[in-house]
Amino acid sequence: MKKVFVISALALLVFTFSASALAQDGSDPAITTTRVFGKITEIQAPVGEITVKTEAGSVVVAKVNEKTTYERMPPGETDRTKAVKISLTDIAVGDGIYARGYVTADHKSVPAQQVIVVSQSDIAKKQDKERAEWRQRGLSGIIASLNPQTKEVTVTTRAAEGPKPVIISVSDKVKMRRYAPDSIKFSDAKKSSFDDLKIGDQLRAKGDKSEDGSHFSAEELVTGSFRTIGGAVASVDAATGEIKINDVQTKQPLTVVVRKDSTLKRIPAEFMQMMAARGAGGPGGAGAGAPPPAGNNAAPPQGAKPPAGGPGAGGGQGGGPGSGFDIQRIVDNLPATTLAELKPGEMVLISSTSGADPARVTAITLVAGVEPIFAMLQARQGGPANRPPNLGTINLGMGGP
Repeated sequence: MKKVFVISALALLVFTFSASALAQDGSDPAITTTRVFGKITEIQAPVGEITVKTEAGSVVVAKVNEKTTYERMPPGETDRTKAVKISLTDIAVGDGIYARGYVTADHKSVPAQQVIVVSQSDIAKKQDKERAEWRQRGLSGIIASLNPQTKEVTVTTRAAEGPKPVIISVSDKVKMRRYAPDSIKFSDAKKSSFDDLKIGDQLRAKGDKSEDGSHFSAEELVTGSFRTIGGAVASVDAATGEIKINDVQTKQPLTVVVRKDSTLKRIPAEFMQMMAARGAGGPGGAGAGAPPPAGNNAAPPQGAKPPAGGPGAGGGQGGGPGSGFDIQRIVDNLPATTLAELKPGEMVLISSTSGADPARVTAITLVAGVEPIFAMLQARQGGPANRPPNLGTINLGMGGP
């Protein structure tokens, strides 16, 4: 049982390492009396010290000697037989580490009897493989209806010809997860069930689509209740990681918390001009202020890449004509920006989960340079020029692996 716990703890470490807070009692859950896990920030081999930083920011020095044993595990594995014996020289800064031993009372050091690591490069390779699979075999959309008797979910996806319903079969073998309030990372989604699904939820699924595209057999399914918010930047505080905007829909001020795991992107001005000249279909449809599909002769401006060829999660599998665009993939291919580059007065779009405080949200994704998108939305919906745009047609998504 202890061995299973050891490996499970390490698997948890390498897939959920993010900027989360301490436990409610102020303790660090990555440190107990007999172990510590985190990421390696420094190795002093001559003196036998490995500096470990936990998810919550605590720093512990693992002291090793000739009696310390070392093993490496593949990312996500819990089978101890898959461990490979290594030495201190095989360990690198950035690796995930589980150090077992009696932690000192001040939680500053641990004489490590056993060290288990997961290679940073192995983690990166596994994550790249998972991202590729979600792109190639993915589908995303909004839940339109639920059938608890047949365990089927009907989602509305976007294709070039317009909204398209797809029925997803959810058997008991489907791995289901859900974003918690104020959560921002795909990997932070918690285990859930069919009963947790709600009409209007955003959904992302991995599996296989039927030949006619009307049904989808899911292997994994992630859902959440998200908000798409837009408005003009009122102020930026890069030191605290917060910006204030004036919400175009509620006309109320809103504080947006930007964490280190939030995604910040910018649409180049010439990019939007190119799409407008090409007669883009507007947000949410084919174009959506987005790069042209793979194979199109028109190349996007420097710094913005077209979505990779192949299936798209936005319109399901089959990335050719008529399949629509994967909005999340489009955002992924935009050039990154920083809080320091945001300027008061410019428009931004933000996706977030619905948190406890309606006047404060945590950004999953923030996209700047979106003035043309607001203009297109207002033009499409008609009415007075000062009428707030309907942001419900934009699904920035929940991110991906």
